[in-house]
Amino acid sequence: MSGQDIATPKRTKEIIAKYGFSFKKSLGQNFLIDQNILNKIVAAAELDKSKGALEIGPGIGALTQRLADAAGKVAAVEIDNRLIPILKELLEGEEHTTVIHGDVLKLDLKQVFAERFEGLTGVSVVANLPYYVTTPILMKLLEEKLPLENIVVMIQKEVAERMAAKPGGKEYGSLSVAVQYYCVPEVVCTVPHTVFIPQPNVDSAVIKLALRDKPAVDVPDEEHFFRVVQASFAQRRKTLGNNLTAFVGKERREELTELLRACGIDPVRRGETLSLEEFAVISRAMLEKGWRG
Repeated sequence: MSGQDIATPKRTKEIIAKYGFSFKKSLGQNFLIDQNILNKIVAAAELDKSKGALEIGPGIGALTQRLADAAGKVAAVEIDNRLIPILKELLEGEEHTTVIHGDVLKLDLKQVFAERFEGLTGVSVVANLPYYVTTPILMKLLEEKLPLENIVVMIQKEVAERMAAKPGGKEYGSLSVAVQYYCVPEVVCTVPHTVFIPQPNVDSAVIKLALRDKPAVDVPDEEHFFRVVQASFAQRRKTLGNNLTAFVGKERREELTELLRACGIDPVRRGETLSLEEFAVISRAMLEKGWRG
């Protein structure tokens, strides 16, 4: 892309001043001013001119600028109508880049894919996500089963660690299981809060979620599987047996204990020690008994 790099302190401040832009805390707006981090994000997405990139929350276009260089087509979804004219002006001449004004949580993403990415060999989501909607956005992307290759996003460091956590640690929870059911996670790099304008209160991390060809475990009812997972972590200090008793009903306590033991799982274990396969075994066994919680 021609023109100056947007992701520098000087250029970002110039753009903010030129358009009289003021940050909305409610939208979690923090603009990245570090080109090295941008390079790592784009590299992790493994884009080329045969592939597309969906960006969520482009801000003033620092990442969009890099994606336009790397990908065949780019669609950037921005919720803040004040940023639309800024983006269109800064991205002028990039005919394979489209700015969409909308809330990604309300958009029909399958339609966006059909309209914007037809004929491409693959599409990845690449974004600096606002902290306050990170999980809803990621779960929408995963649950809608979009034809995605990778999701490469900058998010709050603690959330990235939870997504990539293995069983046995305090970071491992229902979010870890949900993400790993659909993806193979990898923390690409950590990002200090000092490389943003304005600076957030916490550090960030870039995480790459490589979409699996099929889910990590085979379950007959995904909704039930995730309800069992959620129930297992309902109260982290409680044992699996106690948490799942609350899920299936106290009158089934003894039967539940037998079911868990038949699955090869000790009821006194805690949810954070279970693998995805163990959750799948419990979920299947409960369905066989008709227990839906």
